[in-house]
Amino acid sequence: MTIQANQEAVTVEALINGRNVKSLSQSSKENPANPTEIVGYFPVTTKEQAVEAIEAAAEAFKTWKKTDIEERVTRMRKAIEKIRAAENEIVHLLSREHGKPLYDAHGEIYVSLMWMEFACNEAAAALEEQVTEHDHGKTILSYDPIGVVAAISPWNYPIALSTIKIAPALLAGNTIVLKPSPYAPLAAAKVAEIIASEFPAGVINVVHGDADVGVELTTNPHVTKIAFTGGTATAKHIIRAASDTIKDMTLELGGNDAAIFLESFDVNDERAMRRIVVSNFLTTGQICMIAKRVYVHRSIYDAFVEKYIEAANRWIRIGDPFDADTTVGPVNNLKQKEYVLGLVEDAKQRGAKVISLGRILDQKRFDEGYYLQPTLVLGCDAHDRIVVEEQFGPTVPILPFDDEDQVITLHNESIYGLTSSVWGAEKEAIAVARQLEAGTTMINTAAVQGLDVRFPFGGFKQSGIGREYGTEGIRTYTEQHVINVPKMLDLPYIPE
Repeated sequence: MTIQANQEAVTVEALINGRNVKSLSQSSKENPANPTEIVGYFPVTTKEQAVEAIEAAAEAFKTWKKTDIEERVTRMRKAIEKIRAAENEIVHLLSREHGKPLYDAHGEIYVSLMWMEFACNEAAAALEEQVTEHDHGKTILSYDPIGVVAAISPWNYPIALSTIKIAPALLAGNTIVLKPSPYAPLAAAKVAEIIASEFPAGVINVVHGDADVGVELTTNPHVTKIAFTGGTATAKHIIRAASDTIKDMTLELGGNDAAIFLESFDVNDERAMRRIVVSNFLTTGQICMIAKRVYVHRSIYDAFVEKYIEAANRWIRIGDPFDADTTVGPVNNLKQKEYVLGLVEDAKQRGAKVISLGRILDQKRFDEGYYLQPTLVLGCDAHDRIVVEEQFGPTVPILPFDDEDQVITLHNESIYGLTSSVWGAEKEAIAVARQLEAGTTMINTAAVQGLDVRFPFGGFKQSGIGREYGTEGIRTYTEQHVINVPKMLDLPYIPE
């Protein structure tokens, strides 16, 4: 059954100091499933408007930082209820502009609200001032707001990866300027506007635009923290740009997450096989924490590949995101489609075997949109591009390994270390997991299926700096302030 989408184009504007601000020019966002359809329009914010947004946030911070936690939480809870009430409208817009199937778009809202509610529930305790009485006097530890946060969100999970920044930043007493990705700007902007409607003017601002805006967000001296989710290459530019003003940063970057299947893994476990297929191809493989390379113990390799193909062909149905039978939609944009095609072609040229997976529900729609049929790549070398680079699309290599030391080495030699997964007998899997260089390692599941917003999330090495989610994901938007009240003011070793 195909659900009819609202075909009207929407328009979003910059949101600066509580009002919508028009720009001299606009960009359009096409539907990846049908690129001739314009889903909506978003502004090309100017550098001057970006400065205005930052200055509005800086001015609002003077008052907002003084509000108590109860007021902040109350406002955020009202925003949550407004998002929930508008969920169907938001989901349809997200699906049209991004290309993810409806169930996946609902899933993104689910994760977003789950995190926002957790942050509301935990903020008071996480930010509570700690007073310690001791022999030498008293020490007060407070978690003070940082100031203006520049939040730059990506296109793959535009709402979840915007609210992951907005909720803790505001609850901690900061103000924010959000810049959504031009590849998925509409739904994220709508959600930000809903949240902003519950907060004073200037507390939340939204800008769009090109490199000039990004540069302003990362260099302006009024910005005291940068929260960025995106590619490692872009993060390097951000770090350089922010170095003159030494800004606080939370960077959640790329990953080349490995799934390791030990000899003890049961290849006949159909539910587990479905979990790994979903972990490879959910959101068409366009998730930072998706399983992007699979290592299987040689003793079970042949059987694993056979069962994997069976599971993939059962679950993968490529079609219109509004078709209820669709599990995999198009790639979000033409540039990403071409990049993934290049990786697969490189693997072919190097002698790898490429196997198409799943079935195409509508060949005409497939041919018209930014679609790629998911593929399994066999027989590649451990150092081929398709293995060492982050594909961020619907293809995955499966490689055999002979012993645990070998696969641990293969895992850890990557420049990335975001998430990983180990599959097999629990005790053995945990023993291997302890030796992996990754921010999160999941046992017998992977990717979003193993995400727990109660605990910190982030990466090793070039997968990022800092952590999001959990109590730490709230406190990362604060500075620790220690106030010492000593009893003895004169130290005994200092002469009169």
